[in-house]
Amino acid sequence: MTFDLLSCRFCLSARQSTRFPQGHAGNVLRGALGIMLRQIASPEDYARLFAPVSNLPGPSGLADRPRPFVIRAAALDGRTLEPGDSFSFELNLFDTADLTLEYFTRAFAQWAELASVERRPVMVDLCSRPIPVSRIRVEFQTPCELKTSDGDVGDFAVLLARARDRVSTLRSLYGAGPLEIDFRAFTERARSVQTVLHDLRRVGVERRSSRTGQRHGIGGFIGSAEYVGDLAEFLPYLEAARWTGVGRHCTWGNGQIRVEVIHE
Repeated sequence: MTFDLLSCRFCLSARQSTRFPQGHAGNVLRGALGIMLRQIASPEDYARLFAPVSNLPGPSGLADRPRPFVIRAAALDGRTLEPGDSFSFELNLFDTADLTLEYFTRAFAQWAELASVERRPVMVDLCSRPIPVSRIRVEFQTPCELKTSDGDVGDFAVLLARARDRVSTLRSLYGAGPLEIDFRAFTERARSVQTVLHDLRRVGVERRSSRTGQRHGIGGFIGSAEYVGDLAEFLPYLEAARWTGVGRHCTWGNGQIRVEVIHE
C-alpha cells in the first residue's frame, strides 16, 4: 500500500512588483493560481482543480474536498520582487494526471515568466517499517493547527489521526483508493505513544478573504516535539504528511512537518 504524488518545482521571474507578506507567500500564490485557472480552464476543470466540493450531504465543515495540491513557498515570506527578479517555489500534486500539471503550468505562466518546471514522482510506502523505531522528533516547520479544543499538536494520537485521515482522503479522491486499515485499532495503538519533550509556540497569522472581506486566522504552532513508543507502524504516515501537510490550511503551506528518527 503506497501514497503517490508528484513533487514539482516552479522557477519563474516576476513580471511586476510582487509582495509576499510574512506568513502569506503560499496564500499569494494560491490566489494567483485561482485567478489564472479561472481564465484558462472550463468551469468544470476549475472546480475540480481548485474548488472541489463534496457531492454528499453532511456538516458544512465537510462540504469541501481537499484540493489536489499544496504549495510550499515559505522561503518567499517577507520578500518583495521587482520585475525580472527570479523566484521559485514547490508544489506537491496529488492528482498526478499529466493534464492536471499542464493546467497548473499554464496558469503560473500566465502570471509570471516561466523558466522551468521540475517534476519527480514520489511514492511513500505505507507499510510498517521492518526495523523497530522507539523515538522520533517531529519538527513543525510552518504553523500547524489541528481540529482539537485548543489546536495543540503535542498529543501524538491526534497528530497521527489527522495525518492518516488526510492521506486516506487524498488517496481516495485522487489516488489508488481509501486506506485498507482498521482505523479504530490504529488510533488505539497510537494512544500508547507518549510525548516526552516539546518546544512549541503559537504563531498568529491572519488572512483577508477577497470574496467576503472577512479576516480569518491561519496561524498555529511551530517548533518541535519528541515522542516515544512503538513507532514503526506510524512512521510512514508521518513521512507521507511531510508531503501533504497536516492540520488546517495545508493548501498554502501550513502544517509542513519533518520527521527525524532518534537513535538511542
